[in-house]
Amino acid sequence: MKKKTLCRQVLSSPTHFLAFGFGAGLAPIGPGTFGTLVAIPIYLLMQPLSLGGYLLLVALISLFGIWLCGASATKLGLKDPGGIVWDEIAGFLVTMTLAPQGWQWIAIGFVFFRIFDIWKPWPILRIDQQVEGGLGIMLDDIIAGLYALIVLQVLAYTMPNL
Repeated sequence: MKKKTLCRQVLSSPTHFLAFGFGAGLAPIGPGTFGTLVAIPIYLLMQPLSLGGYLLLVALISLFGIWLCGASATKLGLKDPGGIVWDEIAGFLVTMTLAPQGWQWIAIGFVFFRIFDIWKPWPILRIDQQVEGGLGIMLDDIIAGLYALIVLQVLAYTMPNL
C-alpha cells in the first residue's frame, strides 16, 4: 500500500487513527517506538489514579485494543500492520503499573518495554507468530509489558534512589 494512500486512510478513519496511535504509527522508521512515546502523556494522566482505577483503565484500553487493532488490520487487509501501535500504548501502560514517580522511571520503563517488544523472548515471538487477529496484535505487547514491569519493579526495589 502506498504511503500517501495509507496516510489518507489513517487520518480519515477514527478506527485507523486510534489504532495508529493518533498518527504516530505513520512514522517512517520505528513506528512502535513512536507509538510508545504517545503512551507517555497517557500514563502521566493516569498516574494519579488508585491502583484499582489504573488497572481497570489498562484492562479497558487493552480489551478495546483487541477489537480496535483487529478492525483496523482487517480494514487494511493486512495481518499485523507495523503502523498499528495501540498495542504499544497498552503494553507500556502495563509496564508502568506501580512505577515509582519520576522521569527516570518513565525512561527506564520505556527502554525495557521497547527491548522486550523488539527482542520478543519466549513466549512473545510464538504468540506473535501463532495468534491472529486483534488478540494476536495485542497479546505479544501485553506480555512484553509484563516482562518490562517485572524488571522495573526489581530495579525499583533494589535501587530505589535511581
